[in-house]
Amino acid sequence: MSYMDKYQEWLENPSIDETTKEELRQIQGDEKEIEDRFYKELEFGTGGLRGVIGAGTNRINIYTIRKATQGLANYIKREGQEAMKRGVVIAFDSRRFSPEFADEAARVLAANNITAYVFESLRATPILSYAVRQLNAISGIVITASHNPPEYNGYKVYWEDGAQITSPKDEEIIKEVNTITDYQIIATMSREEAQDANLYHVIGKEIDDTYIEELKKLIIDKDVIKQEADDFTIVYTPLHGTGNVPVRRILDEIGFKKVYVVKEQELPDSEFPTVSYPNPEDIKAFELALKLGKEKDADVIMATDPDADRLGVLAKAKDGSYIPLSGNNIGILLMEYILKRKKEKGILPDNGAVIGTIVSTNMSHPIAKDYNVDLMEVLTGFKYIGEKIKEFEQTGSHEYLFGYEESYGCLIGTHARDKDAVVAVMGVAELAAYYKSKGLTLYEALVELYEKYGFYMESLQSITLKGVEGVETIQYILSQLREKMPDSFAGKRLLAARDYKAGTIDHKKSGETLSTGLPTSNVLYYELEDDVWFCVRPSGTEPKVKFYFGVKGDTEKEAKQLRDQLESEVMQYIDQIIQSK
Repeated sequence: MSYMDKYQEWLENPSIDETTKEELRQIQGDEKEIEDRFYKELEFGTGGLRGVIGAGTNRINIYTIRKATQGLANYIKREGQEAMKRGVVIAFDSRRFSPEFADEAARVLAANNITAYVFESLRATPILSYAVRQLNAISGIVITASHNPPEYNGYKVYWEDGAQITSPKDEEIIKEVNTITDYQIIATMSREEAQDANLYHVIGKEIDDTYIEELKKLIIDKDVIKQEADDFTIVYTPLHGTGNVPVRRILDEIGFKKVYVVKEQELPDSEFPTVSYPNPEDIKAFELALKLGKEKDADVIMATDPDADRLGVLAKAKDGSYIPLSGNNIGILLMEYILKRKKEKGILPDNGAVIGTIVSTNMSHPIAKDYNVDLMEVLTGFKYIGEKIKEFEQTGSHEYLFGYEESYGCLIGTHARDKDAVVAVMGVAELAAYYKSKGLTLYEALVELYEKYGFYMESLQSITLKGVEGVETIQYILSQLREKMPDSFAGKRLLAARDYKAGTIDHKKSGETLSTGLPTSNVLYYELEDDVWFCVRPSGTEPKVKFYFGVKGDTEKEAKQLRDQLESEVMQYIDQIIQSK
């Protein structure tokens, strides 16, 4: 069926509501827009859905939400009556239609005789991850598009361990979703009917309270917080999202007294009116927080994204200025602090492990070695870190200490199985207070780590390629890189090429080919001399391809120059590939 046929089918389908049809009538005659909305089904990927809100098969709306939920319901029903009774926990953020999409999902589950537990109001994603295990549910759903622009929303699926679904469950659920071709066969019922059948339950405070108590157990040094709390100043912004309530609560309950929240960004708002892009990775999102931070002479400035699973930090420097930290910087500071303080207190386990991803900074390697803990690397996606935690629990092989991604996500503790910006705020506040007690700002603490372990510098570039042509171009870039790659970049020889789709590591000098030992993924990683590397990875949630770069230098200046040269040469090569298409 062509995209125009699908468009016409939606206009004529009696199960499509009149408001949706009217939206589609408004684009009549705009063939490009019709094509973009209907040229494919919004793909249910390995984590779920994410897309622009609107009418059409390639948009997120009540029909694509129902379809995804029916597919999940079909899979759960295959697991048996006990799984259906255990039910699914549903949380949602502050985005457009998030409460409505959560309700739609709950009613589809109920119509399939699967119990739904829906949070009474918006909640942070890590609280959903925690709630799945706390309620012994079989699955979980979060309605969120994380830090995407306002026109986006999404749908993420979790399994009983509290982590996002991984192989083979993800592929099996995707199959179930893809078998649904007729929206009319999707089961649903009213909320009243679902509640009368004891299949729709509203949850809230009881989960929040136990979640906060679990976080408090993760404080390493209560005394240093008590010592510094009266003079330690924190500025925080939830960027109109879900972090405001849990972040303020945990900071208050562990003893921090001078916490200032950016008023203009305090309340949830689906339009994110004060930022062009609600992403704590972007320094522009800190504009109001930085202004308040300077006014209050804050020791640290922090921001969480709309679903509060990512944390951005501005670290105070000696001269009173504020330096933005990368996700790698935040991860390294937390990792080293946890290992250092646990070792000092004699509670660092012999079988301890920290987890990073293949695109995290290589600086984690010498730190892990220094503290004699195992460092494990997984594919990009926090679900793989969650999978490792589950493996540790089942085998007893290791004790999880910390896990992080370069994309501003980390997890202290195992109360959740996804990145948790609430616990990260708590951890950064504690370590910054600790360094203040030693006469150091947070940025000076980072510089000390560089001086000890080497100046590791990373960067990220993205190319956005929308529509049908964009998908084809991204595929072309990857195919060309697999066929031909220069022998060196930035004066550093290529030592090995990892192709995670093929599952191979090709060593250039010896000609030996080894296995990556990781699941398949359409990712290419290139190891060069002297701890230099870059990685190419199509985004799983957006129409873009990402390029990660990492280097090591003896000085900050040397590392930055090398990183910039590497980035420039690689991106020029990518541009040549695109031009040759």
